[in-house]
Amino acid sequence: MKPAKFFKLAASVLRRLDTLLPPEAAEPDWRALAYRWQSIGRRGVLESLPEPHTFSLGRLAAVDAQMRRLVRNTEQFLAGRPANNVLMTGARGTGKSSLVKALLHEYASDGLRLIEVDKTDLVTLPALLGVLEKRPEKFIVFCDDLSFESGDETYKALKTALDGGLSQRCANVLVYATSNRRHLMPEYMDENLATTGSRGEVHPKEAVEEKVSLS
Repeated sequence: MKPAKFFKLAASVLRRLDTLLPPEAAEPDWRALAYRWQSIGRRGVLESLPEPHTFSLGRLAAVDAQMRRLVRNTEQFLAGRPANNVLMTGARGTGKSSLVKALLHEYASDGLRLIEVDKTDLVTLPALLGVLEKRPEKFIVFCDDLSFESGDETYKALKTALDGGLSQRCANVLVYATSNRRHLMPEYMDENLATTGSRGEVHPKEAVEEKVSLS
């Protein structure tokens, strides 16, 4: 094979490989106010969102009680005092996601940053926490429309991130999630029976406790 033909063929192969391989690891743009985390293998990429969809809390109506509790929790978080992870449940269109987005508008100048994480990317949440733990900013990891189906194992990664696992929890990270379901994991009537049932579970109570522990 002539050298020119060989190099042309090699360049063609490299171009096709480039579409399959993950992008090279790069330092996130820490000047941004909002980000999106996307899994790649066992790790992920933190992409900046240059124009996040946000607005003032004053534009929201009929959620005053929920707003006060969320604002108080967020202000405690920014002040370095104890604060809670948050799950907001309710019907569609009641302002759950809007409350979280509006927090970024109100508190970005105080160092608050928002990171959007899809449910399918929760398996690499520990890798994200490793990226964030040494940053001076305060991060809210935002999971919108969160729920899990039977056989879905991604909830275990979220549990580990919330509990901290063997490592300490990140003091500069909270998880704010919204869901249309009060209970994130489906539960079934036959799970209340302390029997092996037709599925052959020897210790059914332990399986149930594992599922409902996230809620």
